Amino acid sequence: MNIGSAAKKSGISERMIRHYEKIGLIPAPLRRDSGYRDYSDADVQRLNFIANARDLGFTMQEIGELLDLWGDEHRASAQVKSLALAKAEELGRKAKALSTMRSSLLHLAENCHGDDRPGCPIIDVMAGQD
Repeated sequence: MNIGSAAKKSGISERMIRHYEKIGLIPAPLRRDSGYRDYSDADVQRLNFIANARDLGFTMQEIGELLDLWGDEHRASAQVKSLALAKAEELGRKAKALSTMRSSLLHLAENCHGDDRPGCPIIDVMAGQD
């Protein structure tokens, strides 16, 4: 199938498919006589794997590791679990940081008059004048 069809089936843009090919997450597909890429169902399955891993927050490097494990019939599930738990821990730290930032912004907004006056604690804090 051509890149457009692979993009539709996988939900990944043609540009990103070319990028994944360039960085080695998907192998270079066969080329037709016309020079166009010819993707297989296995390529689309690999693209779906990448998309699902991205949706779970994995980086390109981590996705590469997961793809290697996926292709290894002798892998230990402990390796996969370890990667997943490390990502979950990282996401937990990020979620906590985002929650703290949100709370700070809400506190600042509550203390801003929000009227025609120029004084505003939000601007003051950002300017280091708190």
